[in-house]
Amino acid sequence: MNVKVLGAANEVGRSGFLVDCNGTNLLLDYGVLFGRRGTPPQYPLHVKPKDLDAIIITHAHLDHSGNVPSLFVSGNTEVYATPPTFDLSKLLIEDMLKIEKNSHPFDLPELNNMMKNAKEIGFKQKITKGNATFELRESGHVIGGSTVLVESEGKRLFYTGDIKTNGSRMLREMDLDVGEIDMLITESTYAMTEQKPRKESETELIEFANEVMDRKGILFIPSFSVERSQEIACILRNANFKHRIIMDGMALKVNEIMFRHPEYLRDPKVFSDAIKGATAITDHAERKRAMNEPCVVISPAGMLVGGNAVFYLQHLAFDDKNGIALVSYQGEGTPGKKLLETGTVSSRGKDINVTAQVKQFEFSGHADRNELFDMIKKIKGNPKVLTVHGDSESCDLFAREIHEKFGLEAHSPAVNEEIPV
Repeated sequence: MNVKVLGAANEVGRSGFLVDCNGTNLLLDYGVLFGRRGTPPQYPLHVKPKDLDAIIITHAHLDHSGNVPSLFVSGNTEVYATPPTFDLSKLLIEDMLKIEKNSHPFDLPELNNMMKNAKEIGFKQKITKGNATFELRESGHVIGGSTVLVESEGKRLFYTGDIKTNGSRMLREMDLDVGEIDMLITESTYAMTEQKPRKESETELIEFANEVMDRKGILFIPSFSVERSQEIACILRNANFKHRIIMDGMALKVNEIMFRHPEYLRDPKVFSDAIKGATAITDHAERKRAMNEPCVVISPAGMLVGGNAVFYLQHLAFDDKNGIALVSYQGEGTPGKKLLETGTVSSRGKDINVTAQVKQFEFSGHADRNELFDMIKKIKGNPKVLTVHGDSESCDLFAREIHEKFGLEAHSPAVNEEIPV
């Protein structure tokens, strides 16, 4: 068994790993890395579709799924993922193509071709291809999100994709009962960061929401459409929050997908109660009317890049009764990061000071440093470890620390590097 690193080496984005099981080629993820505004997207190294025996998508986020349609310009390889992953991938890739017209090497016909070749599989369902078998396990990261276990000729590889070992209010914890393995490919996104316990973040968010309601304001929570928007709705519902909760934007389509796959949720009733108890906004008139009384508005985009977030920001940011709760990761160069660092937003080409109260809360969908080390401690066998999907400092230091703590051979690989299992 041999692994070729196609992307996500010393970077977060464009994940892609080609596993050659003595002639049977499995592609694990094939994502996109979005450049700063004005720079083109980047992709994993090219692979020829005809050389692939199967493509496996761990989860729907575009840095893992977004470039899979490029393999269907001329090819017809089978693609494997859980049902929610296919539903969400289609939604997110369509949205990407709509926003970034003509900037990708594929379009809707290739996406449709990908979906024609989709093979839906559940967790722990063993699939055999040539002289390899693989199966998906729960990752705790997003609905339908999975890790991949590959087996061939006595060797076993475990690829984490993205993980949240403890799960969340929405999702069960990660499944680590994978037996002895010979290679671990692990994400390193927050390998250098200790996150605040989820319960603390939840308590702080609820307190902030109540403070804003007490002063008759509106709390705007710009939030990722997939998972984060729904989790925030569940947290408020669980706290018996008395005011109206409004949901807007692509999160509504994600809600529909999640209702179709209740078996992938930790507690479908909690989810159902929270979403049914919220008010869905479907047009601009409703959007304007919604803000006539104190309420919480949950709407994409999480980093305030486009979407309905721009409308809400313009309406709510300049009144000190209101609040803005940032619950998603804020990437460099994004309006969300700018708001946090400078207290300003751009409007009609000018930077304007925000008077609404702005707070950031930690609700990461990724495992932090402690969770990652805890996962490695529970892994059986004496695997080689590849640290990927983090910036170069995180990947390098994490590999070094894994070696020091556990005595395992650990390494932060480069793009195009090949590593035998």
